[in-house]
Amino acid sequence: MGVFIYMGVCMPNYNEIIYQIYPLGFVGAPKENDGVTVNRIHKVIDWIPHFTKLSVTSILFNPIFESGTHGYDTKDFDHIDCRLGTNDDFKEVSKQLHKNNIKVILDGVFNHVGREFSYFKDVLEKKWDSPYCEYFYIDFNNQDNPDGFTYVNWEGHSMLVKLNLDNPKVRQYLIDKVDTWIKEYEIDGLRLDVAYTLNHTFMQELCAHVRESHPDFLFIGEMIHGDYNILFNQGHLNSVTNYECYKGIYSSFNSKNLYEIAYSLNRQFGNEDWCLYRGKHLLSFLDNHDVNRIASNLEDSSNLPLAYALLFAMPGMPCIYYGSEWGATGMRTPESDAALRPCFDEYTYNDLSKTITKLSQIRKDNPILAYGTYRQLSIQNEALVFERVLDDKKLIFGINMSQENKEMDIQGEYEALDLIDNKKVSLSHTIVLQPKSFCFYLV
Repeated sequence: MGVFIYMGVCMPNYNEIIYQIYPLGFVGAPKENDGVTVNRIHKVIDWIPHFTKLSVTSILFNPIFESGTHGYDTKDFDHIDCRLGTNDDFKEVSKQLHKNNIKVILDGVFNHVGREFSYFKDVLEKKWDSPYCEYFYIDFNNQDNPDGFTYVNWEGHSMLVKLNLDNPKVRQYLIDKVDTWIKEYEIDGLRLDVAYTLNHTFMQELCAHVRESHPDFLFIGEMIHGDYNILFNQGHLNSVTNYECYKGIYSSFNSKNLYEIAYSLNRQFGNEDWCLYRGKHLLSFLDNHDVNRIASNLEDSSNLPLAYALLFAMPGMPCIYYGSEWGATGMRTPESDAALRPCFDEYTYNDLSKTITKLSQIRKDNPILAYGTYRQLSIQNEALVFERVLDDKKLIFGINMSQENKEMDIQGEYEALDLIDNKKVSLSHTIVLQPKSFCFYLV
């Protein structure tokens, strides 16, 4: 990941702007694996100028390994999905990203595999005579089933067979696969799919093993609810997905009630001893491959730039989902996530993209936004001001979603640099936020 030096001490570099891609959708691959190998993944290389313009530091790839359908029903951990290309094709993608100082993060789908996974197919064929029975949670006592046995799956999805991570052989098998990915593709991190249900011993062993040789490797866990500290402490992960603030952001804008997101930010990162995640670096996002696009979730599209401003100003590592940077829409249905995972023939650069480019550059140039503490200064229903502090530096962020000026308390007098306009300003106890605006004042 690179190293950040703070007070003479090396620590992982969390000053990241992550860009998430769902590869099978991104490249327009067939929904069902047709067995035909086509180098579609090279499209990522064509988008590198776009990533660079957005100041992206890492690409987070959702599943890239051989599967039957959507990528989460893995058939083979050793080969890139033929619909994306070959292993060599992805090696070239990784090489070109690294050449442009962009890291590579893969989706580690370790909780379950597809029914076409070779070891499970062996169990289907040989039943209890298969040497891989203990790789899964198999019950041969219940034979009133087309398979002749039953098995534990993931959350009722029979096509997703749960791996037995209580078995040391299974844990070592997966750790060996990660070693191979690091060697072949020089990956810089992993997103652990459904980390909230993963075996903690496995996560501990995986993280400890990888960090022996790659201490800056980034582990992000998918965590939807509950106490994120469970994975920080027991799993030794660097980060987890901040679903609490994901919901709080769009809900606050839709209800014209910024107290909701302010409550979450205080609860997570505030300056009181009881705050849950002070000093920790959650993955912040407005949307992803599993939830509605932010442009579809917001009732007022004029709030899109403000939502991104808040994303880049709050603690955490901001993540942009492909296409959302220009306002692409998409709603999931009970039947399908396809609308969330489309193919775009080319990238678009519009006013929203320009705003995000500016926000990314501000974030990248000011480590205070990655490492600074959080303290709320003032709040109204439609306006919020907070500060980030690191050493002797202070950054004051303000946002106003209303259609009128808002005068907000900043609790002090300062000479500051307006990072949006790159102008010096004098601040005296209050600031006036223009309608539908945001500010970044570096003191």
